[in-house]
Amino acid sequence: MINRVLIRLKIIQIVYAYYQNGSKNLDSAEKELFFSLSKAYDLYNYLLMLMIALTEYAQKRIDAAKAKLAPTKEFIAQLEVNKQLSEFIANQKRTWTNDQDFIKELYEKIVETDIYKDYMASDDNSYEADRELWRKIYKTYIFNNDSLDQVLEDQSLYWNDDKEIVDTFVLKTIKRFDEKKGANQELLPEFKDDEDQEFARRLFRRTILNSDYYRHLVSENTKNWDLDRIAFMDVIIMQTALAEILSFPNIPVSVSLNEYVEIAKLYSTAKSGSFINGTLDGIVNQLKKEGKLTKN
Repeated sequence: MINRVLIRLKIIQIVYAYYQNGSKNLDSAEKELFFSLSKAYDLYNYLLMLMIALTEYAQKRIDAAKAKLAPTKEFIAQLEVNKQLSEFIANQKRTWTNDQDFIKELYEKIVETDIYKDYMASDDNSYEADRELWRKIYKTYIFNNDSLDQVLEDQSLYWNDDKEIVDTFVLKTIKRFDEKKGANQELLPEFKDDEDQEFARRLFRRTILNSDYYRHLVSENTKNWDLDRIAFMDVIIMQTALAEILSFPNIPVSVSLNEYVEIAKLYSTAKSGSFINGTLDGIVNQLKKEGKLTKN
């Protein structure tokens, strides 16, 4: 589930904190990185649980014989008994019990929508129809929800920047559910494979350990600027981008450049994207001329 987009974002955050907190303990910072990534996976499971909580609330509010939104034989019933999610709930002891005001607010909003009314008026009682209802509900009313963002922020500071990416994984999970798999339906794994986990560890360490060289490259290509005058977040973003460009030969330069320009738009100033793009492009061309970068 944790993809490289999220890994890059987390590394930028942790590298920034590494320099700001003053302790500069690399091992501790690496542990913080992987703890932060694990919290994103917690959020994935917690958002799956939200659909169960909504259905349980509906069970209390509507006659179960008429309530398609209540857990019966449909998609939510399968999610409710899912072995992986049940294990997460048992281990984390995390529930939506203390957020019933939000659950009530969200439920009342959903039942007044055309999506829900059309579903209730339909004669299609299939598993597929139920799963599609939840995909539409999630995409329309949970994906961008300021009230939910506030609830999640109160629960964990790690989730502030994670939800938009994690939402895409929840939607992917809904689409993947197969009635025939029952409780054994696989959820997305925390990491797709060991390679992505190693990518996170290697990129983080290279960013820190080779920082002097990367900052030298930045300084050489921003000669009209004193490095101290460049926004510190821009320096961190370029430092991390150069670590990726120089350490991972299988990742095209264009991919790395695009990813970090997008991060700059998210985390830094309005002009940072174009500034970082121009600076990194100049560094890449310089390294290619010097024979220090041979990949495309």
